[in-house]
Amino acid sequence: MVSKSRSLASRGRLRLLGLIFIAIGVVIVAVPGSLLISAMWQENQLTQQWVQQVEQPMHGTLSAPVASASPAATPKPAAHPVSAATVTHAAPDIAFAMRVPRLNYFAAVRQGVSLDVLFSGPGHYPTTAMPGQVGNVGIAAHNTYWIAFGVLKPGDLVILETRYGTFTYKIYGSVIVLPNDRTVLAKTTDHRLTLTTCWPLWAGALATKRLVFMAEQVSPAVTG
Repeated sequence: MVSKSRSLASRGRLRLLGLIFIAIGVVIVAVPGSLLISAMWQENQLTQQWVQQVEQPMHGTLSAPVASASPAATPKPAAHPVSAATVTHAAPDIAFAMRVPRLNYFAAVRQGVSLDVLFSGPGHYPTTAMPGQVGNVGIAAHNTYWIAFGVLKPGDLVILETRYGTFTYKIYGSVIVLPNDRTVLAKTTDHRLTLTTCWPLWAGALATKRLVFMAEQVSPAVTG
């Protein structure tokens, strides 16, 4: 009788342990999933906000035409040289928008690369140049957004749309670096674009390296 009671108690404990493991598994799957859904929703909201902003009539000192949202449109140069003052006035939070035709990807790019910024999409390294300026434009994003990032290759285009013009860059190479390697973001004397994300792409927060794509501006044509 005692042995039977012990057996029932042991089965009860095993059943309870099994339920606990199932609950833990559900939490492990549900929490990241809900965070991903929330992040992608925020990215979409920011992108829609950008689209609405660039469709509104321009005010203040900006006299350049509004950039077209169509990747097939012919990029137009800014009416005046790009200046830091113009950039700040044009977009205090959303710096510009980025389109990657090969990935069918379009999103607003916020200013900064802090965790809260990158949670909702790509961010612009604040110490790097702005689109159209001489120098290295740096953009970072979690591999959650750029899960197909690895398919990019030399010749692929990245289009940066701003309030003062649209600038097209052509990828010419890639490299995998350590997280603390900042040489890829070094200032340059030409018109360059650098895209970074965690590597391997499937590793998420466990990624130990960074995948970097380098591109050069091809439109509007750079002179001088």
